[in-house]
Amino acid sequence: MESQTSNVRSIRLTFATAEELHDGLENAVQELIEAAVEDGNCGIRVTRHEPGTFTVALDDSVPFGETYEDIAA
Repeated sequence: MESQTSNVRSIRLTFATAEELHDGLENAVQELIEAAVEDGNCGIRVTRHEPGTFTVALDDSVPFGETYEDIAA
């Protein structure tokens, strides 16, 4: 995963193995928790686009302090 700054609102990730997936998603969510605290008005949405491909993003429709998971159609 690339290094990001605290003003990042979305991180797109692609994983080759299940081991990478768990750690990569955890790290991305932790990074965006810091950005959400700075923002104070949004939560985090994790979206699976296809097997191994995800977006972790700040989302104004998610309540502050919560993380929602979606599967893109």
